[in-house]
This record gives sequence, structure tokens and C-alpha cells, in this order.
Amino acid sequence: MSKKILIIEDEKSIARALELKFIHEGFDVICVTDGENGILYLEKETFDFILLDLIMPKINGFQVLETLNKKGVKIPPIVVLSNLSQADDEKRVMELGAIAFFVKSNISLFEIVEWVKKKLS
Repeated sequence: MSKKILIIEDEKSIARALELKFIHEGFDVICVTDGENGILYLEKETFDFILLDLIMPKINGFQVLETLNKKGVKIPPIVVLSNLSQADDEKRVMELGAIAFFVKSNISLFEIVEWVKKKLS
């Protein structure tokens, strides 16, 4: 049974590239482009891992984490991907339950996929 990943990312090119790389590695992948839809999926489906952008329309990544915590939704491991590189942002997402924070411009999609594969093995 393959692992299921939810990608919550509003930059369609990044989301699609991640989706294709994870599918190629044998994962089941669902992509959504805003936090509101991400929360809806997490309330009705079970995932093994989440990749979460911070700056998105409707509900941002911080609000996604806060909402999931308030609702008591079982949260799988979450990696935050962002173009923000503020130490305060990283600290805040870690306090809200993320297990890692990567600045998109500092890491390749290949490295993200390999990192997730290692965590899930």
C-alpha cells in the first residue's frame, strides 16, 4: 500500500512538479491550491505526510496549522515550504506542529522528495 501525501501549495508549477516526482516514487498524491481546501481534505481523509506552503489565498499555512490544532484533527507529519526565510516564521510553524521548514529557493524538489522518503521509511 503506497503512502498518501497532501500538497497544499498555490504555486501550480511547484505543486505539479512535486506531485509528479512523488507519483514517480510510488506515492499517492493529492494537490490543493489553498489552505481552505487543504483543511477540508484533512478532515475527511487520512494522509501520511503533508507539504504546506505558508503564503496562500483564502487561508494561509499558519492558519491551516492553527485550525487543525483547534479542531483536534489528527495531523500527519508536516513540512512547511516557503519563500519566507524569517526565523520567527520557522519558530512559529514548529510550535504549531510542523516537523521541518524549508525555504523553497534553498532546496531542490529532488531533495524534498528524498527527505520525505527517508522520513516515511
